[in-house]
Amino acid sequence: MSVFWWRWVASTDSLTARLINAGKGRRFRVRVLRQGVGYPSVDEARALALPLRRYAWLREVALCLDDIPWVVARSVAPLDQLHGQRLDRLGDRSLGSWLFQQADLRRGPIEVTRHAPRFVAASGLWGRRSCFSHTGMSLLVQEYFLTAMADALEGPSR
Repeated sequence: MSVFWWRWVASTDSLTARLINAGKGRRFRVRVLRQGVGYPSVDEARALALPLRRYAWLREVALCLDDIPWVVARSVAPLDQLHGQRLDRLGDRSLGSWLFQQADLRRGPIEVTRHAPRFVAASGLWGRRSCFSHTGMSLLVQEYFLTAMADALEGPSR
């Protein structure tokens, strides 16, 4: 992995803020692809230490600059841990815009992958995921960096 990509994949600050900054005037937008209640995958349930077939809040989004997806993300939170958090009301706000405002936020280790998860239909370069905790709530955030981002930031000859 290049130093360029390591800085993106290993960063622990807000990906939303980093994308806006890197976009240099491009319009940032969150496109909600899917959101609702469902079952996490076996791998996601394991990451959250959930029993299988336990309902969770699921959200899949594309983080776009000038309407071009640069990152796709999937977030998973156990329903019984939401404690009144109305994450379904985020609308077109990024989860990070809410998450990084929480004073007691803790982030677990970042897992890096080159394997595209099943929710990603586009081609990408790197993926990462980590579990966040906030006031007794666990939240798995998975982000996958797309080739459109690399083309825009590094140029097509990377």
